[in-house]
Amino acid sequence: MTSTDKALFTPPRVARRPMRGSDQPQPDNPDRPLRVILVSPPYFPVPPDGYGGVEAVLADLADALVAAGHEVTLLGVGEARTQARFEPVWEHSFADRLGEAYPEVAHTAAVRRAVARIAATSGADLVHDHTLAGPLNAPAYAGLGLPTVATVHGPVDAEMRDYYRLLGREVALVAISDRQRELAPELNWVGTVHNALRLETWPFQADKQDYALFLGRFHPNKAPHLALEAAHAAGIPLVLAGKCAEPLEKEYFDREVKPRLRSSDHVFGVADATAKRRLLANARCLLFPIQWEEPFGMVMIEAMACGTPVVALRGGAVPEVVVDGVTGLIRERPDELPDALRQVGELDPAACRAHVAARFTHTQLAAGYEAAYRRVLATAERVPAPSRSRPRVSGAHGPLRARAPLAR
Repeated sequence: MTSTDKALFTPPRVARRPMRGSDQPQPDNPDRPLRVILVSPPYFPVPPDGYGGVEAVLADLADALVAAGHEVTLLGVGEARTQARFEPVWEHSFADRLGEAYPEVAHTAAVRRAVARIAATSGADLVHDHTLAGPLNAPAYAGLGLPTVATVHGPVDAEMRDYYRLLGREVALVAISDRQRELAPELNWVGTVHNALRLETWPFQADKQDYALFLGRFHPNKAPHLALEAAHAAGIPLVLAGKCAEPLEKEYFDREVKPRLRSSDHVFGVADATAKRRLLANARCLLFPIQWEEPFGMVMIEAMACGTPVVALRGGAVPEVVVDGVTGLIRERPDELPDALRQVGELDPAACRAHVAARFTHTQLAAGYEAAYRRVLATAERVPAPSRSRPRVSGAHGPLRARAPLAR
């Protein structure tokens, strides 16, 4: 991690005084500080160095909850990078195994041990899980007196809808867009909390260079091939930056992207935190030609925070994030994108940033989740937590950390 990245991401550490007896949270006080365990996926540190939208949001949430006076424990991989108390579950990340089953399953088992230890020692009020398999631990957490809140970061169509339905009432689900909830209204939703960012870490720039930017995975759902076609038709250079590591991404790139590339296009590769900000701030627009029900689209608010409007196809949460005609241009069909690329320069960069400041800040993120936490705690059937005299949960690697070597 570069010194620039640290300056952008890591807030200054502040000393927190020990809690006196009168400061201890009181169960009958609805406004008391909460003790929250945040569970991160096993693939990237929090915040990530480059790719990792969930981890970026989780970092901002952790810091904002701490700033609001709550006690936050973050379970993840790597090193401490937020204001939350950090407990590493693994010494190394599983970045090179993204998409495989083993990291999710092993992480779920290791996290369960860590949560049991925390509940038996320092105590907690609830678990907020940001992984796919983690909500399967909800019955075990209920036995410790801890309700489970899970943010649904992905789509809820087909199999994933069945999965969350099978979780039933044991897991309180938080959506990242209203559209996500509309697609599966029968699930156990307790609220919608839009993703957000720390605005001060994103540079605003009013003067733009003459290129459009595609920033995302090289995947059919993200449709960078449509971005290429639109940019070529509009006569505008295109920069493509994103992840192309999984087999499907590589196959799609070779089949749909590579044959369309021209001399006016530049394939940047994966952009780290610094490069992403530079690319977004300089671009005339972010091109977002999605072909699926995008649950949110973090890159859209990142672009607008930099004063860069979004040219997008209507789908998923796009209309919830972009104000058509103000912070971007939303179109219905791919053949309408070239004209939008020509017109987007008329939009005001300051209006883009103001929209993010009004709707998508990390303080609003924390307030939304705190409200969801308190709704869950108000209705949960609390099971008495186990006595502190109970044996600590342990295993071959001790009471907290799973230290199994990673397969490479």
